[in-house]
Amino acid sequence: MSWITRESFPAGRAAQGLLLISPDGEVVAPLDAASMAAAQELAADTLKAAGLGASDRVVVALNNDGEGTGTLLAQAAASVAAAAGSVGARGRLRLHTALERVRATTLITTPSGAMDFLARLHLEFLLDPLDLELKHIFLVGEVASPGALSQLAGEFEASVVELYADPFYGVPIATRTAAAKVLTPVRDGLLGLAPLDKDALLEAPYSEGLAELIVTLPWSSPLRTGQVVRTVADGIPAPAHTVGEHVLIRGRWISIPKVAAALTRIDGLSRWDLRISRKGTLDSAVLYVSFKRDTLVRNPMWKGRIQQALAALTPVSIDVEVHPEVVEVSTPGTVTDLRDQHLGRNRL
Repeated sequence: MSWITRESFPAGRAAQGLLLISPDGEVVAPLDAASMAAAQELAADTLKAAGLGASDRVVVALNNDGEGTGTLLAQAAASVAAAAGSVGARGRLRLHTALERVRATTLITTPSGAMDFLARLHLEFLLDPLDLELKHIFLVGEVASPGALSQLAGEFEASVVELYADPFYGVPIATRTAAAKVLTPVRDGLLGLAPLDKDALLEAPYSEGLAELIVTLPWSSPLRTGQVVRTVADGIPAPAHTVGEHVLIRGRWISIPKVAAALTRIDGLSRWDLRISRKGTLDSAVLYVSFKRDTLVRNPMWKGRIQQALAALTPVSIDVEVHPEVVEVSTPGTVTDLRDQHLGRNRL
């Protein structure tokens, strides 16, 4: 079977069962009844391996529009723990209220979401993180900032574990603690590494360099994740980079070709650069644009058209900044990742 990338994921027109649909509609990942049961079992086994127990009470704070990762994790957690619920990526004060009302012992969220929650507890709400009495924090869906796991563990006095979930179905299949250099899959054969430009699994011990994470789920052919690791000899680390035609922003995959296609329909646009950074706790994205005519530079309607085009593509907020100088010569759009995460659009 051929390996699947995000760009080549099969069309969902004939898909049956539960359909996990990415917010941009590009990926329709189907789970029939048997696959759904297998996914729930895998997720439950991973949560147990991370330390979730029968007496725990879980709140999942992840996005749920289409792909349903938060709901899947909540259902798996409910099969292990005493109680579990999914509140979505809601406001931080509302998340605090939910944690208190549920008397949660466990929070599942993104690394940036957890760090932002911590910062707001201190700076805006003037609340002590220890008052929540969390035992576990499970992080999923993003490349964590250096030291995030250790800081969260210290501030909340909780066990902090990174869950690796495949980027298509959102099923967690491996764990990593702050002290560990590599991921621990819950079963053999789920995770592998491949060269960026070749459909061939690498064999351990791995040579030093870059390799793409490959996921092989029981119901799927091998999936090229677009996530890249810096290899170590004795295992598979958590991803540190991404590669390909999609860039990961706030836990969401943004299609660069779709951004380019939308911007080609904006009259007078000559250049654009999608710039991603993480100066504080959260990712931020800004599209810097240049126009060919001075009348467009000074026309707020043209900036509004670009904002509307981006909002139609993704739920991720992308600001627009217009260069004050006219640029008459058109050049291809670019992506600048100041987080040092995205390696480029081409795997070669």
